[in-house]
Amino acid sequence: MILCANFKANKTRQETQAYMAVVESFVSANEIDEAVIVFPPFTALEHISRNVLIGVQNAYPAQNGAYTGEITLEQLEEFGIKTILIGHSERRHVLGEMQEQIAAKFRFFAEKGFAIIYCVGEPIEIREQGNEALMHYIDAQFEGIDVNYADLIVAYEPVWAIGTGLTPTTDQIVDMHTALRSKTHAPLLYGGSVKVDNARSIMELQNVDGVLVGSASLSANDFCEMIALAAELKQQ
Repeated sequence: MILCANFKANKTRQETQAYMAVVESFVSANEIDEAVIVFPPFTALEHISRNVLIGVQNAYPAQNGAYTGEITLEQLEEFGIKTILIGHSERRHVLGEMQEQIAAKFRFFAEKGFAIIYCVGEPIEIREQGNEALMHYIDAQFEGIDVNYADLIVAYEPVWAIGTGLTPTTDQIVDMHTALRSKTHAPLLYGGSVKVDNARSIMELQNVDGVLVGSASLSANDFCEMIALAAELKQQ
């Protein structure tokens, strides 16, 4: 299983350090061998050896340059970062990233050998139009994306379930992950109002290889509990 914690624009540097101390201690004490990835804000990046992988939520596809407000490869290299989220719905729908930009970002960081967690998902108005419209929308999010990239992880995040407390039905998650499995052999994560109460039932589903957790991951103890649930499932 792969468990990802996406802080988004939350936590200070000090809060992130305290959080990481809890999670790293838990992973070590319990001999966890699940893949655990944390995506803190840029201000909390550090270059120290960890037993938990650190990634970034975004970056500009360039070595460096005149890109006001962005972070580029040069800064990521300083912190030893080789993992990135690309295509998150908030980048698409809140910050206006278009598929062409997202695909260019994907190509750049794939060429640099990054592990890429690539996000796809639909708003509620698309889902309500039926399965044909839904899959057409999802297919468009794979334009320009190498689904055979060796270090690809795909995360399905229905936009209407992110931060709302709503989650798709079990059948809806299974149907989408089955459709995604037909497109790629990459690990498939589910994200969208994942929390301690539903993490186990989601991770038990066919073609679900882990979870991408947003607000519920802000509690180190809750995130550790989800890691423990994944470890328990593996032993069954």
